[in-house]
Amino acid sequence: MTQPLPIRRALDHRPRLLDLFSCAGGAAMGCRRAGFEVTGVDIVDRRNYPFTFVQADALQYLAALIASGDIGRYAAVHASPPCQAGCALTVGTNASQGWGGTHHDLVAPTRELLDRTGLPDVIEQPNGRAEIRKDLSLCGEMFGLGVLRHRNFELGRWTITRPAHPKHRGYVRGYRHGVYRDGPYVAAYGSGGGKATVPEMQEAMGITWTDVREELTEAIPPAFSEHIGCALLTAVRPVGVAA
Repeated sequence: MTQPLPIRRALDHRPRLLDLFSCAGGAAMGCRRAGFEVTGVDIVDRRNYPFTFVQADALQYLAALIASGDIGRYAAVHASPPCQAGCALTVGTNASQGWGGTHHDLVAPTRELLDRTGLPDVIEQPNGRAEIRKDLSLCGEMFGLGVLRHRNFELGRWTITRPAHPKHRGYVRGYRHGVYRDGPYVAAYGSGGGKATVPEMQEAMGITWTDVREELTEAIPPAFSEHIGCALLTAVRPVGVAA
């Protein structure tokens, strides 16, 4: 049996988690609910981020933490690096419009730095061609949400039980290929064509602290990261150490 990793605790006795490419904090909120003290890093000023936030290039910030040894203040890292070149939606749009070749894939350099930390980590990506291991795949139906929001997760230096993928209850509401379908899920991306309004996205994903469409479009539901965070917390907590 794999031994739990040493824990690094914040002042309030919560282990610290570094949330890279944080956007507005969908992943952060779930990790906080699971029991982590979260610090977010994003190159864009995310004023709606609900916890400690640093505006910086995420990879440069992580490299500096490693070089200084300050990465030792953290127990784990969650990262959602941009990979528009491999995202299913972007790939489809590029193919239809004859576009492509202008997006950067930051997954590989993120993984390289995460490996250097020696910490348990999570790399999150949407469905598409991003080159990650799909150690875990989550869907909104697993948590009774109003979005499907399929996401894949590569886990570094720890594991989690893969839940079964339940059958979807119907369609995602909106137009697709010129045909409108109603359904129990909303499309939490883009606008028009029957896609979700901002209040609908907030309700469907369980995100109340931001009403910025772009932030909601990029966010993962906190239910996903709370599920992951609870398992991750077990992985980093030594046996016999109370919460």
